[in-house]
Amino acid sequence: MSYSDRSRGSRGRSDRESHGRFDRDRGGGSRGGYDRSSKPLKGSQPGQNLRKPKWDLSKLQKFEKNFYKEHPDVASRTQFEIQQFCQTNQITVNGKYIPKPIFTFEEGCFPDYVMNQIRNNFWELPTPIQSQGWPIALSGLNMVGIAQTGSGKTLAFILPAIVHINNQPYLERGDGPICLVLVPTRELAQQVQQVAQEFGRSSQIRNACVYGGAPKRQQIKDLEEGAEICIATPGRLIDLLESRKTNLRRCTYLVLDEADRMLDMGFEPQIRTIVEQVRPDRQTLMWSATWPKEVCNLAEDFLHDYVQVNIGALQLAANHNILQIID
Repeated sequence: MSYSDRSRGSRGRSDRESHGRFDRDRGGGSRGGYDRSSKPLKGSQPGQNLRKPKWDLSKLQKFEKNFYKEHPDVASRTQFEIQQFCQTNQITVNGKYIPKPIFTFEEGCFPDYVMNQIRNNFWELPTPIQSQGWPIALSGLNMVGIAQTGSGKTLAFILPAIVHINNQPYLERGDGPICLVLVPTRELAQQVQQVAQEFGRSSQIRNACVYGGAPKRQQIKDLEEGAEICIATPGRLIDLLESRKTNLRRCTYLVLDEADRMLDMGFEPQIRTIVEQVRPDRQTLMWSATWPKEVCNLAEDFLHDYVQVNIGALQLAANHNILQIID
């Protein structure tokens, strides 16, 4: 399937007509601050009122997740050229069926509704995690990305998410999000939301930003009005799932951002409870600044046949060479 399959006279999202309140371009969220309400309580069982679904893949609606079309310039590059690029940019990759990295934004073969916004930002080149991460994510593969803060990882998962959403059937009333991004703090949730709003606006992709320490009413309203992207801290999302204000039945694109921080903050039980609510044949992308045993174990449990991409050293370090002020 190409990017344009659902953009010309098809049933996709990018040719959407207005259908009332479900089609308003808007986002969610409000004030910043630390998400203290998402901290697990001693003796509590997060999500104990959530029933674990019994998934039967034969009965689930099929969905597309491979939208990557290799650019001719990428296809013609030699293995030596690829190795030189990866060495220069400190990119190491492990896994099966690994697509070649792209060197320019144009080589990503993104649709116009994405490329136009990229051009508006006047960036020169993709960052290393984007160069290798975009072809992997657009191919529908599961992925673990290990990169410093400020490496451009937010765009590395948001742009494929937007393409993924635009190639899915429209949400119907009562559906939950198609893309779920789990983050450790409200500050990060709001940062991700800004990127999702900027790049989702042209194709009318809506989002909800869900975190503790803020009123639930607007967050619930955003979800109920049909947010295709939900950016959430674990505690608040479980609260809304338990109260049946949303669900993850339509979620086919799952992102765990800053997984190492979420584990350090004690969110592993919440993460496992949430992931149980998502269909097992989803596409999953996990992002981390470090690769400790705990994060590795989480990846082994949640991601089947994943590709691991590492940029630089396996440690958390400040990035003093940020080219894109967006992550």
